[in-house]
Amino acid sequence: MTRTGTSVERSGPLAPVADSFAGQLAALGYVSSGLAGQLALFAHLDRWLGAAGLGIGNLTPEVLDQFLQARAADGYATKLTRHGLRPLLAHLEHLELLPRPVSPSSDVDRIVSQFRRHLAEERGLNDATARNYLRVARQLLTTCPEPVDASLAVLGVREVTGFILARNGQLGVCGMQTVVGGMRALLRFLHAAGLTERALASAVPTVARRRQDLPRALPNEHVEQLLRGCDRTTAVGIRDFAIVTILARLGLRANEVAALQLDDFDWAAGVVRIRGKGPRVDTLPLPTDVGEALVAYLRHARPGTAQGRMVFVRAQAPYRALTSNAVGSFNVGTGVETDINTIFQLLKRLSRNNQAEVHGPPMPGEQRRSVVDARKLERMMGWRPQASLEAGLDATVRYFRPASTAPVAAPAPPA
Repeated sequence: MTRTGTSVERSGPLAPVADSFAGQLAALGYVSSGLAGQLALFAHLDRWLGAAGLGIGNLTPEVLDQFLQARAADGYATKLTRHGLRPLLAHLEHLELLPRPVSPSSDVDRIVSQFRRHLAEERGLNDATARNYLRVARQLLTTCPEPVDASLAVLGVREVTGFILARNGQLGVCGMQTVVGGMRALLRFLHAAGLTERALASAVPTVARRRQDLPRALPNEHVEQLLRGCDRTTAVGIRDFAIVTILARLGLRANEVAALQLDDFDWAAGVVRIRGKGPRVDTLPLPTDVGEALVAYLRHARPGTAQGRMVFVRAQAPYRALTSNAVGSFNVGTGVETDINTIFQLLKRLSRNNQAEVHGPPMPGEQRRSVVDARKLERMMGWRPQASLEAGLDATVRYFRPASTAPVAAPAPPA
């Protein structure tokens, strides 16, 4: 299979969708290297499917993982995860060519499916939180011996606290908060559904509170410095200026800014609708400076081919909505590439740990190389790294050592 510009020559099992996919990429705003990279990935998948005797109907998650593993083994350094395949998979899903998910085939799948409906229909959780809770639910349920229903009927405090504490040393505070929140939601659901005899949500341990010495908000002078650092002669700078202005003036969370839609603004009334946690919706006044920053972005910086009705979108194709992680986030690093073996040896020495390293084959989709680009933080805040990687790791180890022994409080048994 070969390609010329946006024209893709037909040859393999993906040939029927080659031209429509190239056209879709162009419509989404892909140009130059981005377009060429997607077409090259398309061609590689097409060749791999043909060699394996597979077709579009075989593109299950398992088959995609096999392809990505083969791609890494062939020496490719980019597009080694499903993220790179998202444009193609979205196109195939739009054409209704992807295999349909099979119905739940096990007790775990059945319960997770019921829990998913509960979170969406009764709790009204957003997709990101629901996904995290579903992952926790599946992890717990897979520890239950078959038949799962019988195991849940006798589930007790020991099993619940054991599951939580087993992850205590594996995750940070934020990760443990997700596990604890997911466990409480799951246990309430299981009891309401009659799958557990006891109400065990109160047996879930609590996560240690946020350290009081951490800053709660940026001082005003730092906010002003952030705003001055936005280069409003560029589309990215105009967008970032609008985002920082909204964060500073309205006091919104990053996920609330990312969730803003064009229809949320009532310009005549001077108000904006804010989607908070769960189903909560608030209406706030729209300050003049916020409105001016938004109008400048919408008129001069938001791409004309942006997907959907979300206000803030990516600066590169495909122009889909920004995630909450991308709103107000900065890369912080030295900008110097470092291999994982060096980092392990540094941490081992700095933490005075004698743990021996264990090497294994690369994981499917594992990224071979990466380096942090901190130029955005330098541009907006004038920040430059002042310490080496070793000095930074040493300070980090010393900072967390006093609190690392007990990030999770001991549980209290239910009454």
